[in-house]
Amino acid sequence: MPNPSTWLYLIRHGEVEHAADGRFFGHTDVALSAAGLVQVDALGRQLALEPIEAVYASDLRRARQSAVPLAAARGFEPVVLPTLREMAMGRWEGLTFREIREREPEALGQWLANLTTYPFPGGENLEGLRARVMPAVDAVLARHRGGRVAVVAHGGTNRVILAEALGLPLGHVLRLAQDYACWSLIEYRAGGPVLHTLNQRVAAIAAAAPVERTAVG
Repeated sequence: MPNPSTWLYLIRHGEVEHAADGRFFGHTDVALSAAGLVQVDALGRQLALEPIEAVYASDLRRARQSAVPLAAARGFEPVVLPTLREMAMGRWEGLTFREIREREPEALGQWLANLTTYPFPGGENLEGLRARVMPAVDAVLARHRGGRVAVVAHGGTNRVILAEALGLPLGHVLRLAQDYACWSLIEYRAGGPVLHTLNQRVAAIAAAAPVERTAVG
């Protein structure tokens, strides 16, 4: 009898405070905005009937807040994993793209040209993020082999997980859309992962949701 598939619902947190400013938030512990709270409540209702047996979340507040409605609908609490945090952005934390360009144009140019290996000044690069995130995801998938599980994390974290499933080079992760409160669905088969859904947004709020202004966060 073939091994049953394991299914991963990969969710990005809802809109955060100051989202309209387009600021870079990595380890900065910002909360969800009022719109973000509406988004994750709607997302929890949309996925309420899915047979998800556990919900894991980054320890940052925006991810924990986003995981609560999904877990509460099933009568349990999210399991918090600090290893699912967004990429650390060092001294660029809390800055806008324009502010970074004005302060450190050369460093910004190097970062944009070498997303995989060039770290945020004082922070992480994509290789470091993958090295931190993927062992945690692999452990979750092994723990729930043959079941369905949700991970609530961040734009950068989720893109790394998706790229790993698709065999996509890390330097191309920004080609993968990750809007606020979106969800993707990956089936882990014996023969390899299959992506069924990417960046699905809750229909009732999709039209009103703000345009993504940051690459990660």
